[in-house]
Amino acid sequence: MLYHHFAVRSKTDWDAFVLRSLIHEAYHTWHYHTLNSEGEPVLFVYEEGPHFIALPLIKRKIENSEFFDVTSIYGYGGPISNLPLSDIPDDRKANFKKSFQEFMDTEQCICVFSRLHPFIAQDDLLSTIGGVCDNGSTIYMDLSLPIEIQRSNYDKRLWRQIRKLRSENYIIKEAESEAEIRDFTMMYHKNMERLSAAPNYYFDYNYFVGLLNSKELDNKLILIYDGQKLICGALLLVSSYLIRNHLSATAQEYINESPSKLLTDEISLIGRKVGAKIFHLGGGVGGKEDSLFKFKSHFSNTRIRDQIWCFVSNNQAYNELVEKRSAELNPESRYFPIYRQVKQQTF
Repeated sequence: MLYHHFAVRSKTDWDAFVLRSLIHEAYHTWHYHTLNSEGEPVLFVYEEGPHFIALPLIKRKIENSEFFDVTSIYGYGGPISNLPLSDIPDDRKANFKKSFQEFMDTEQCICVFSRLHPFIAQDDLLSTIGGVCDNGSTIYMDLSLPIEIQRSNYDKRLWRQIRKLRSENYIIKEAESEAEIRDFTMMYHKNMERLSAAPNYYFDYNYFVGLLNSKELDNKLILIYDGQKLICGALLLVSSYLIRNHLSATAQEYINESPSKLLTDEISLIGRKVGAKIFHLGGGVGGKEDSLFKFKSHFSNTRIRDQIWCFVSNNQAYNELVEKRSAELNPESRYFPIYRQVKQQTF
């Protein structure tokens, strides 16, 4: 059967493919990609008969170079399809690989990095295109289980703390005004300052508004108040099968009270109300089993592999860029592409 490939750069065509895919969420949509500030949203599409594979990407200019590279959006990306990716036959995988190489050459892109979606079997398709690597594990709750069984998997001390937090009569509500979004944005930025977060984690007010006001998405900003004071909140990404805490924050003076524990339990209830089957809690920073990972593991012992995909399509150009910066790079770093590694500081 004949096949072809092309790049989509318009909302109508982009979202038409997303809506036809078996599994998708906010991370795959045109709207979510337009909120980025790194580069140009591009959807690579491989089509054969009635079937397709679509790969959402961000095309970035490489400084002091004629070339570009592509990356996934912040979150979980990788290919989606109207077929189960694990069922795609080998000959079609080979055609997809050839088509993607042609796309990369045409777009003058020399490599791709993507964080893969843990609930879409993407590794079979991509394993022969560069490399798929494990990036630790990620945690989720199975919301198809009765709520009593879900909570029985909580750490016993955690469940006692949640019950105590519920007895405090905090107000839990969905944001309804611009003022509430601004208050959450300010609290979120203070959290990032306290954590000395990288600049790319400082999402602004327009970013949050963009996610909440999209007609295609049913996202929610859930806030917890102690009287009139905002003490905790989370922006939830909601799809037909999955809910996730995309970004959250807690007021400095309430850190020890840990209202985020109450919020996490509340998100699981919201997920059940909207019909989601999975509450994806995520993992640690950079795939590590750090304090964030430990916090999430107290809610569930159900884990799934977290994976990343790296592919160099133009080795000569890639190696020349690495060579130009070789003196200031850490050769032991796993950062990809390595030429985008932040310059090491010397004291």
